Amino acid sequence: MRHFLKLISILATAGPIVAAADPALAQEAALDSGDTAWMLTSTALVLMMTIPGVALFYGGMVRKKNVLGMVMQSFAVTCLVTVLWMVVGYSLAFSEGTAFIGGFGRLLLDGLDVDAMSGTIPESVFMVFQMTFAIITAALITGGIAERMRFSALLWFIGLWSILVYAPIAYWVWGGGFLGAAGVLDFAGGTVVHINSGVAALVAALVVGKRAGYGRENMAPHNLVLTVIGASMLWVGWFGFNAGSAVAANGSAGMAMAVTQIATAAAALAWMFAEWITHNKPSVLGIASGAVAGLVAITPASGYVGPGGALVIGIAAGLVCFWGATVLKKRLGYDDSLDVFAVHGLGGITGAILTGVLAVEAIGGTPGALEGNVGQIWLQLYGVAATIVYCGVVSFVLLKIIGAVIPLRVSEEDEREGLDIRLHGESVT
Repeated sequence: MRHFLKLISILATAGPIVAAADPALAQEAALDSGDTAWMLTSTALVLMMTIPGVALFYGGMVRKKNVLGMVMQSFAVTCLVTVLWMVVGYSLAFSEGTAFIGGFGRLLLDGLDVDAMSGTIPESVFMVFQMTFAIITAALITGGIAERMRFSALLWFIGLWSILVYAPIAYWVWGGGFLGAAGVLDFAGGTVVHINSGVAALVAALVVGKRAGYGRENMAPHNLVLTVIGASMLWVGWFGFNAGSAVAANGSAGMAMAVTQIATAAAALAWMFAEWITHNKPSVLGIASGAVAGLVAITPASGYVGPGGALVIGIAAGLVCFWGATVLKKRLGYDDSLDVFAVHGLGGITGAILTGVLAVEAIGGTPGALEGNVGQIWLQLYGVAATIVYCGVVSFVLLKIIGAVIPLRVSEEDEREGLDIRLHGESVT
């Protein structure tokens, strides 16, 4: 009775009661400051992966006469994709639509005001977080055609590709499209980001053609210190990439961070020892490339596997990607300048398939083949195949259309002198 009287007293002295159905109250109640703070941090980390991460990683691997051109590409892609994502990309990837493409409900970010929510975080934060994924996916492609593609042609290709390839595939997996509905697992972008960029880079390398003197001249990296700094930034930023894909500060984010660290270290060691055994010396470029391969492969699995699965994925990725960069590339004779397909394409495929094998129901809600769900492997293969076919075909068509209007590559004279001077009027002394 005493407690009841106390409750009556509190209600009598309180202000007016606001109905629970009030939208403003519902939005305020839904916002979680911890989740929001983590996603703001994750967004900054993922942006850092491109500028300066990819810019330095790629910039150190090209010849000195092309380093500014390589860095310029990452920076310009960041700017271009940001605007395109704001105008139409986000809407196509995350607005309600068909099974294959989103709609125009967020065209020019219409309706995305300060009160708009995406789960427990502001939709503005979710939009920018996903924007950073679109940015790095496009920037990764530039490594496949490094040192020879015309800057204007690259911008046209990246711009159209971001709208016509990246946005639809992001929708297929994360926005309500047919791959996500079918049960394909991709926690943070094995298909959407890595297979997608790897295939596009390979197609671009084949269409644009080999660098002048490829296979006959020394094309060794000019500054591996830059590459290691870039790889290190990618490693740190990847915690925002994978753990941030939980879109919450919770146990799923914590496990994603743990497995990311484990897989990355395992892949770096696997590549290093494979190179040590076959080439007699472990190289700095090799261990850095192995680390990136591990980061790539754990990406689709990071919300679904445990530490043991991460170790397996890391070792597999290091070995598969090393083989792709040192054996497959030579056998097929293509000039993927910075091994985008070997690391991101093959690494993404390896991680996507092994997700179907090693997924743990207690972690991500879906069992893999080791827990009796053998069918998940076929679903993963379905997602991989759909991404490869669509990305490959549309990338090829886009390059051919652009090439019919403007030259795709610079002249041999420009290439010999270097893109820094010929395209940008600058050089590193």
